[in-house]
Amino acid sequence: MAVLQMQRISICALKKDRKAILEKIQSMGIMEMSQVAEDEDGFEKMDTISARQSFEKKASLSESALDILDAYAPEKKSMFASLEGKKLVESDQFAKITAKREEILEKAERIVACNKEIAEHKAESAKLENQIEALVPWLSLDVPMNCKGTGKTAMLLGTMPGETTLESVYEQIQTGEAQTDAVDVEIINSDQDATYLAVLCLKADAGAVEEALRAAGFAKPSQTVHAVPAKETAELKTKIEQLNKKIEEIEEEIKGCAKFREELKVIGDYYRMRAKKYEILGTLPQSQRTFVISGYIPKKAAGAVEKAIGEHYDCVIDIDELKEDEEPPTVLQNNAFSSSVEGVLEAYGLPHKGEFDPTTIMSFFYVFFFGMMLSDAAYGAIVAIACFVVLKKYPRMSASMHKSIKLFMFCGLSTIVWGILFSGYFGDAVDVIGRTFFGVEVSVPPLWFAPLNDPMKLLIYSMAFGLVHLFVGLGIKGYMQIKDKQYLDFFCDVVLWFIFLIGLIMMLIPSDIFASIAQVKIVFPPVLNTLAKALSIIGAVGLLLMSGRSSKNPVLRLALGAYDIYNITGWLSDVLSYSRLLALGLATGVIASVVNQMGSMLGGGIVGAIGFAIIFVIGHAMNLSINLLGAYVHTNRLQFVEFFGKFYEGGGRPFEPFETDTKYVDIKEER
Repeated sequence: MAVLQMQRISICALKKDRKAILEKIQSMGIMEMSQVAEDEDGFEKMDTISARQSFEKKASLSESALDILDAYAPEKKSMFASLEGKKLVESDQFAKITAKREEILEKAERIVACNKEIAEHKAESAKLENQIEALVPWLSLDVPMNCKGTGKTAMLLGTMPGETTLESVYEQIQTGEAQTDAVDVEIINSDQDATYLAVLCLKADAGAVEEALRAAGFAKPSQTVHAVPAKETAELKTKIEQLNKKIEEIEEEIKGCAKFREELKVIGDYYRMRAKKYEILGTLPQSQRTFVISGYIPKKAAGAVEKAIGEHYDCVIDIDELKEDEEPPTVLQNNAFSSSVEGVLEAYGLPHKGEFDPTTIMSFFYVFFFGMMLSDAAYGAIVAIACFVVLKKYPRMSASMHKSIKLFMFCGLSTIVWGILFSGYFGDAVDVIGRTFFGVEVSVPPLWFAPLNDPMKLLIYSMAFGLVHLFVGLGIKGYMQIKDKQYLDFFCDVVLWFIFLIGLIMMLIPSDIFASIAQVKIVFPPVLNTLAKALSIIGAVGLLLMSGRSSKNPVLRLALGAYDIYNITGWLSDVLSYSRLLALGLATGVIASVVNQMGSMLGGGIVGAIGFAIIFVIGHAMNLSINLLGAYVHTNRLQFVEFFGKFYEGGGRPFEPFETDTKYVDIKEER
């Protein structure tokens, strides 16, 4: 339950050791670079842009080759491949692969070139297909399309509107200036869009005939060929077949390169690492013989850096405490249980410098509320066992995924406990199965009570748990104020609110309103009733007078105090928000019971058992999925809105160490 204390570390070393020191720091992955010696006389930065861009280009080349391989020779992966994490590669194996990086890059270039050739051939094939499509209407033409006619005759090829008939063509010609009978018209093809014509006439009449036809919508074809259309089509199809054969050959060549997939991944990661190193190198202040590295490091890791760097290189290492106004990156350190909810906290915002880390406290409430919302022992067992198996089977999954799976495992265990307390085992499956298939009444009694039989009791407890949650948040706010020696703020903003709220609660409990909700009448002795009123009055007066203490204007001060007292409505709203514990808990049980009743409607016997099993599996799978998502979303809301709203600001930035941040493989080396 702590934010690791950070320190600033500065290393001044000889320039000849620069590469080795940077690689060592990168392999350890415990230092975030943040240079402070940028303006020192005699120091300047090295221009590494061209080198970094070269490495990034090579990494991009390997990535492009891998994408192409995935398209033509997909890697066989299981449905749980995302849980497997990066492949672990021994450092000597990594060195062997990177030693032949130029050869592997040539393979990548060839894969990319092959893909380009395929794209060009496919484009050419598509072009030929378009040409064939354009020739289809002219296939019955038995002369070349570019034929001009004979010595005395001319041939006109073209199209007219789809409704054109042979008679209308002759009539159109006669209405023109030609007015000759020395014309022969043949309809080559016709469809609803166009009529395809071949017109033979004397060369002397060709211009007039064409002009007359144009008046009726005649248009020459957009492209013509030097051969008979049928013959040209056959030649085009042959070319397409040849192109497809070439494409198949190139595809086979690409598929043959699939054996280099793992090496391409390693090389891509290698150049990413080098690009990152040169990016950092470009930020280092350097003199003629020395260079300076500066950044943030967890205090507990400072000794490891001093040992790894200071004992092996000629250098000076300074480790300093942070300045008062310096905002370092945030690194959380929690136990195995609480660290599982760090991802939830990060989604809201990390604590900034000096702020309380609520992870540990939040983790207990998170698991508690999640289990109460899902509240079915069978569902909890499924979730817990599934998560446990995944954690054991895939130990190399990413850190964030590992935390999330572990969190759901703990939530599953909490759900089991709540299910036993409420007697939820696939809803009322035990009762329904016993009654339907065995003719006996079998019931597992709840260890506490059944929410479906006593929902108001669960409502009261839900709001009681919510009050505890909110009071803990307010208490953390008080702890932070005491830690910062803000004693007046602690009294005015925390103590007075506790007094006021406790007084109101004590007044509410013996009231008729509470009795109607809780269905039980609680009577306090007169002294407690008097104490409740006194606490409420003291708290209200204190808030009225002290909440606006920052203002010297007495009227404004009282107005601010009155507004702060009005925030009691916000507290009421927050407490009512915890009724979602009741709502989701009941929803899980009600839907589960409905599924069981639907399954039992088929009666006993083999047919009934088969039908029950099908409905049971599908229905409960859907119910588990829906309510698992609901419990996750609403538990997060209770933390983010109600709990954090009482004390937490967040806004810290995550720790981003200089490390071997690879995409495909992890290198087994010192961390």
